[in-house]
Amino acid sequence: MSSPSVSALPWYRTLTPNHWFVFTVASLAWMFDCLDQQLFILARDNAIKALSAAGTSGPELKSLSGWAQSIFVAGWALGGLIFGSVGDRIGRAKTLSITVLIYSLCTGLSAFSRDVTEFMIYRALTGLGVGGVFGLAVALVADSLPELARPKALGLLQALSAVGNVTAGLIAMSLAEMDPMNSWKYLFWIGAAPAFLCIFIMFRLKEPVKWVAARDASRLAGGKAMGSYGSLFGEVQWRRPAILGMILCVSGVVGLWGVGFFSGALIGPAIENALKAQNPAITPAALAAGKQWWTAANLIVQNIGAFFGMILFAKLAHRFGRKTVFALGFIAAFAATIFFYQNFQTKADIWMTGMMGFCQLSIFAGFAIYLPELFPTRLRSTGVSFCYNVGRFIAATGPITLGGLQKYLSEKAVAALPTTADALSKADAQLTAFRSAACWLACIYVIGLLVLPFLPETKGRPMPEE
Repeated sequence: MSSPSVSALPWYRTLTPNHWFVFTVASLAWMFDCLDQQLFILARDNAIKALSAAGTSGPELKSLSGWAQSIFVAGWALGGLIFGSVGDRIGRAKTLSITVLIYSLCTGLSAFSRDVTEFMIYRALTGLGVGGVFGLAVALVADSLPELARPKALGLLQALSAVGNVTAGLIAMSLAEMDPMNSWKYLFWIGAAPAFLCIFIMFRLKEPVKWVAARDASRLAGGKAMGSYGSLFGEVQWRRPAILGMILCVSGVVGLWGVGFFSGALIGPAIENALKAQNPAITPAALAAGKQWWTAANLIVQNIGAFFGMILFAKLAHRFGRKTVFALGFIAAFAATIFFYQNFQTKADIWMTGMMGFCQLSIFAGFAIYLPELFPTRLRSTGVSFCYNVGRFIAATGPITLGGLQKYLSEKAVAALPTTADALSKADAQLTAFRSAACWLACIYVIGLLVLPFLPETKGRPMPEE
């Protein structure tokens, strides 16, 4: 595959039907995973409101919603650590089918929750399945596709996650006219559909030849363990990239899940004010439907930007190297996040969400391309999942940290107002405090820049083997 005639071909022309099958299944598993994530974000607040005890309102509802998000993301992190190792031990294809089945079934069961506690249990279990998919899908493609096609294929796999996100937004828009106290159930039922993909995976998808060879070698006398965290951290050559890669991912993951995906908290009030201005006599039901429609539209715009950002990152990383483009990506994400939270005012500014999505999520194409280039076959799923998912534990505190920082800044802002300030002035002060809190948390992107000099450049190098 390294001959001049082959290397001159576009990457997709070097793939056999089996390569395309592996890529398609892995991409669908990840795309449906992202669909599930976004359906949860869209349904979370209404689900918590519908399942909460009578009289629960205001800050208490927001707190429960934040806890639901944190529990889901923490389950995600734990699932990534568990199933990444399992995937190296028993096979990527088998484990991928298990994770898809878990997140699909538990998403469907979430719709049958009878109270908030039950709902959070299902979301934690869903998170376990969701967390395992990325590392497994990336390792499966990395081990199966030709060297020349691998980086761009992985960049496209990550970009297709935006298709799942956009689909979630379209689904939510189609249900906008329904009673929000019931429509959240339909979102979760739709999210259960990928379970059918598991059957397809189980019967058709084979383990990569590279993984089979590594497994056979590990069974020989003196062979090194598959999917062992002892090997990952006990051997210096893998411990360093594991720890530094994890810090790199923490920056992007916390920036997105701790800040980026909370753009709705800023957009919601702006949309509500715009709808009321257009129609002062708007009914509460129409207002709720309008807010849901525009929240879904915001998600779609964010992920359209994300798709093109990830495609561009993959192309630039192929040409200029991984580290250079990561540096540009972190700077762009930091600047775009601050610009968005400082300047978004009305529905006409929704393009800013697309810009922020372009910058924040472009980095994730880099994770898909770069992480498998740091670890050998026997530790590839484990290493990728560790780096990508440990940041979720920190990101799980994002909603709580953002809420606490917002509360502190809000109290200071409100206290600084004249005693004669009306409710509107106080609401404006609180919104300004939220903008400031989000901007402070955006500083997490600086960590990604600081760790880059200590990581290797992998452009043009084959993936490590032993």
